[in-house]
Amino acid sequence: MKRASFGFINPLSKQDLAVLGLITLAMGAVYLLASELTFRVGFPLDDSWIHQTFARNLAEHGEWSFRLGVPSAGSTSPLWSALLAIGYLLHLGPYIWTYFIGLLVMWGMGMVGEIAARRLVSTYTPRLPWAGIFLILEWHLFWAAMSGMETLLHGLIVTVVLAALMMNSHRYLTLGLLTGLSVWVRPDGLTLLGPLVLAVLLNERDTSTRLRGLLRVALGFGTVFFFYLLFNLLIGGTPMPNTFYAKQAEYTSWQALPITERLGQLSLQLLGGPSFLLLPGIIIWLVKSVKTRSWGGLLALTWVAGYLTIYVSRLPVYQHGRYIMPAMPILFLIGLLAVVEFASSKVFGRYHWFVNTLWVASLGVVSILFVILGARAYAQDVALIEQEMVVPAKWVNANLPPNAVIAAHDIGALGFFDNHELIDMAGLVTPDVIPFIRDEDRLSAYLDEQGVDYLIAFADLYPDMVLGKEEVFVADGSVAEEANWAPMTIYRWK
Repeated sequence: MKRASFGFINPLSKQDLAVLGLITLAMGAVYLLASELTFRVGFPLDDSWIHQTFARNLAEHGEWSFRLGVPSAGSTSPLWSALLAIGYLLHLGPYIWTYFIGLLVMWGMGMVGEIAARRLVSTYTPRLPWAGIFLILEWHLFWAAMSGMETLLHGLIVTVVLAALMMNSHRYLTLGLLTGLSVWVRPDGLTLLGPLVLAVLLNERDTSTRLRGLLRVALGFGTVFFFYLLFNLLIGGTPMPNTFYAKQAEYTSWQALPITERLGQLSLQLLGGPSFLLLPGIIIWLVKSVKTRSWGGLLALTWVAGYLTIYVSRLPVYQHGRYIMPAMPILFLIGLLAVVEFASSKVFGRYHWFVNTLWVASLGVVSILFVILGARAYAQDVALIEQEMVVPAKWVNANLPPNAVIAAHDIGALGFFDNHELIDMAGLVTPDVIPFIRDEDRLSAYLDEQGVDYLIAFADLYPDMVLGKEEVFVADGSVAEEANWAPMTIYRWK
C-alpha cells in the first residue's frame, strides 16, 4: 500500500481561493442583511453570549470567569473563548471579530472539502471548486459559522482528521495533536481517538509499525489533552467543563423519549436541506469503501454513525440540530465524493449524462433555495434571542436594584449586559444545582437559601415555581408571539 502524506498539500489555484472567499463573504452579507432587516444584528443563541462574557473578562481583566472574581469552568470551548478574546484586545468585539473568525473557518471548510475531493477522486478536475462551494452554501454549516459558537471550528478539525484518514495519511503525531486540540474546542473531540487508533491498527503492516503509530498518536493527543484536564481541574475542580455534566442532567426528558421518535427528529434536522440529495451518494461511497476495503472511508462513516448515536441518546436534536452539526461536513463531503465520481462513470449507459445532470442540477437548485431559507431561519433565531434575552438583560441592568440577587435559566446575555449577582439555574456556572436541575421543589428551596430576589425564565419553564409570583417584566418579542411561545418573564421571588 502506497504511503500518503498528510493529504492537504495539493494547493488550490489563486482563482479557486478567490472564488471560495468571495462566496463566503457574499453569504455572510446575506445572513447579516437578513438579520438586520428582520430585527437587528446579533447571535442566534444565548450561549454565544456566554463565550463573549468569558472572552471579554479574559481580555480586559486577565481572568477566566463568567462573573468577575469567580473562576468558572462554564465555557464548553476554552479555545473558542480565547480566540474571541483577541477581538476585545483589538476593540472589535463582540460582533466584528466573531463574524470574521466564523467566515474564516467557513472559508477553510470550503478549501478542505475541495482539496479532499480532488485528492480522493482523480477524475474530479473542475474549473470551479464545486465541492467547496457546496459546503459553503450548505445552510446548516453557514448558520453555525455565523452563530458565534465553536460548532463549525470543531467540524473543521473533525473534517481535517477524518479526511486525512480517508487519504491514507500516516502522520499520526499530527493527527493526534489535532485530536487533542479538538477537545479544547468541544469535549466530544475525544471521539476522534476511536477512528485514529483503528486506522493505525488497520493500515500498518506489522506489530512494530503499529506500536510506533500508536505511540505517536498517544504522544500528540496526550500532550494537548493533559493541559486540558489540568485547566479544568484548576478552574472548576472537575476534569470536564461544567456544561459536560449540566447538559446531560437537564435533558433527562429527552432521554426518556422512544428511540424511534428521537431518530425521526434527527433525520429531519440532518436531511433538512440539499443534504437529502446526498443520501444516495453516501450509500454509494459506503458500498465502495466496503468492496475496496477503504478503511479511511469506513472509519469516517462509522465515526459519524457513532457520534450521531451518542448525541441522539443524550441531547435533544433542536435548533437545526446544532449539537450534531460538527458531524455534518464530513458526512456531506462523503456524499459529494460520490457525486463527483459518478460524473465520470457510465452506470446508466447512454442515459448517464441525463441522470448525472439531473442529480447535479437538483443539488444546485436546492442549495440556492436553502440559502434563502437558511438566512431567514438565522434572522428569526437572532431576533428571538435579541427580543427574549438581550432586551430583558438590558432592562435588568437599568431597572433592578444593584444589590439584587438574580436566578436565571438562560444566563448568556445577562452575563454580558448586566452585573448583578447571578444564580445559574442551568448549572453552567452554578454547578451546585446540577443534581436537582429539574426538581422544582428543591430548586425553590435552593433559591431561598441563596437569597434570590428575582427569577428570570420563560413563563412555561418552571410552572410550579412561578405560581403566585409577581411579574415585573414580560418580553413582548414579535417572534415568540407569532410562534405562540411563552415569553421571557422576570418574577419577583421575594
